[in-house]
Amino acid sequence: MTQIRALFAGLVAIFLVASVPASAADVKAFSPEALAEAQSAGKPILVDVFAEWCSTCKAQKPILADLKKQPKYKDLVVLTADFDKDKEALKDLGVQKQSTLIVFKGDQELVRSIGSTDPLAIEGMLDLTLL
Repeated sequence: MTQIRALFAGLVAIFLVASVPASAADVKAFSPEALAEAQSAGKPILVDVFAEWCSTCKAQKPILADLKKQPKYKDLVVLTADFDKDKEALKDLGVQKQSTLIVFKGDQELVRSIGSTDPLAIEGMLDLTLL
């Protein structure tokens, strides 16, 4: 009887793990090369500029995590940039503040937001890449 319970528990665990959706978006560290690669492939792109100490960035994090899981963003490339460590690399994008979100479709910048924590507004930004 113990073996049957163990087998059943194992099957339930496998089912639960298999049913958890993987992140739909492709998340990478920001670099000018990673951005250029995604742009040349014509990919929808989100550049997420954060700082570890930033409370607004911490508020954005779960919103972005939920959105990245949605199947409609399966082709989205998310490039995360640390505001403090990647300042030089971010200069070409004109980033001056943490909590900046920049959305591209290919090489065209579609929209930029600084400090937004409204889930609908952030989703609306990402939806522009689907058009």
